[in-house]
Amino acid sequence: QVQLVESGGGLVQPGGSLRLSCAASRRIFSINDMGWYRQGPGKQRELVAVISSGGRTNYADSVKGRFTISRDNAKNTVYLQMNSLKPEDTAGYYCNAELAVVPGPQDNFWGQGTQVTVSS
Repeated sequence: QVQLVESGGGLVQPGGSLRLSCAASRRIFSINDMGWYRQGPGKQRELVAVISSGGRTNYADSVKGRFTISRDNAKNTVYLQMNSLKPEDTAGYYCNAELAVVPGPQDNFWGQGTQVTVSS
């Protein structure tokens, strides 16, 4: 089995920055899309950003121009650089990946989540 391990969350003041990381816990045969989702208090989980294996990116309108998603395929790691953070960015942030541990069909995996709190 494989886990997606997230790190980098925390408390930051409005206007500040954080960088989230998510890495697979073991060697992976293949990874397709990797992404970040978030779920705020009383809200549904929503897509923040996604990046394909070829580097194509897509962002939620609410984070365009402030957040940047990137990946290191050699390390099976995806990053989310968050700048100009706002209180409404406060949420649990969850890593997601489509991957196969061994040759065969890919499955969808989720990380355990990391909390981001934007407050003065």
